[in-house]
Amino acid sequence: MTKRLRSSDNTALPVISNRSPEYQSEGDGPGVHSAQQWPVSKDAMSAARTFLQECASARQPTLLLPDKDADGLCSGLILYHTLCALGLPPQLLTVHFVAKGSNVHAPDERAQLASYQARYLVLVDQGSRPGPPIVDSEEAKVLIVDHHASDSFPANAQVLSAAGCEPVATSSTLAYLLCRPLVASADSASSELKERLEYLCVMGTMGDLGAGFKWEAPFPDMRVCMKRWTKKALAEAVSLLNAPRRTARYDVIAAWDALMHASSPRELVSSSAPLIKRLHAARDEVRREVERCTHTAPMFSGDGRVALIRISSTAQVHPLIATRWAATLKSARLEMVMCANDGYLPGEAKTNFACRIARCALTRGQTDDAREIDVMEMLKQYASHVLGLQSAMGEDFARGHRQASGGIVMTAHFERLWNAMKETEPEIREAGPSQKKRKAWPSQGNTLESWLRKT
Repeated sequence: MTKRLRSSDNTALPVISNRSPEYQSEGDGPGVHSAQQWPVSKDAMSAARTFLQECASARQPTLLLPDKDADGLCSGLILYHTLCALGLPPQLLTVHFVAKGSNVHAPDERAQLASYQARYLVLVDQGSRPGPPIVDSEEAKVLIVDHHASDSFPANAQVLSAAGCEPVATSSTLAYLLCRPLVASADSASSELKERLEYLCVMGTMGDLGAGFKWEAPFPDMRVCMKRWTKKALAEAVSLLNAPRRTARYDVIAAWDALMHASSPRELVSSSAPLIKRLHAARDEVRREVERCTHTAPMFSGDGRVALIRISSTAQVHPLIATRWAATLKSARLEMVMCANDGYLPGEAKTNFACRIARCALTRGQTDDAREIDVMEMLKQYASHVLGLQSAMGEDFARGHRQASGGIVMTAHFERLWNAMKETEPEIREAGPSQKKRKAWPSQGNTLESWLRKT
């Protein structure tokens, strides 16, 4: 099955293919199977490479907007190095990170992006949504490189999205497969740069999929890279890179500068340079804040499917706490764990929240049901119980991935959402392990196991 995505100005975007049991990895050359190219279609990848080549050749002011986690930083740096290898002078390439709690669509951010007067903009791992052009300039050209679930995008943007093909590639893997042939053909590219793109791909992917991720097809073979740098060093580097964005200070630039200037993952984790010390200090701060907030007892929705942990912190620890509880909290009907933080943006009367699929839902033996859990859809279903609520919460509600979602909404709206969850009546489910249609939920019972374990 294929579908053609269109921007809001009805300009056709590259075709993205959906699921298929056989893959031909785009960028690896001919494969045994040609039923599907991965992680995107060949046409989409080719169009994105043409954009980067045109950008470098034009030698015009260029703006790069990576996300602030390890996947965003690593995929952003892959694109940064590629544009420079293709001939774009570094002084024409500016890197911008959105402000704490903001996004590229917010009015303040749009004003700042316009102030750069860039002719080319490359957004990496930022997530996508429908809306007006990223900047109001007829001359500006925009490329979005992403893997978050979305079938709508800003107007006038060229899109390279891996979200339509499973297994969904991380933004770092997508950027690596996009850029590897360009770097290989660039006269200025060194073997060190090619190796660097490999470990950036690995670290970014580990940041999203975990240190234990198996580099199996259709993902590129990274066994040599893993052996060279060791999983331990790579995982430590990822941990350090992810920490600054979570601090109250939101010190993303420290992570970017450290990644930019480190010659290897080993240097990133073992150097005593001031930048690296900032990463260690940030991680220590986040660990203390997680420990402070994680002991809050959960509350449960009326149907037993959602557990809520409430915290108040200026640090972005709500995703970590949701992940920790999702791994350890057990209940017969639990499907999603949500951590709500009403203190992340002081003075703005907003609640930031993160949702994760409960591990017990994936291991209770109902594998068919477990595969159908979609936390984005669950959030929207609960919001639909209150007339006008989803519209009132806006585009920052239920963003991200089907397995890991969340949002930033007014606290008053979040309380209406939670009230809808609390008031949801338990349903009756017919007996039988293969029964897919839920008809009833028995009264809930939960146990906790080792949830104080350190992350």
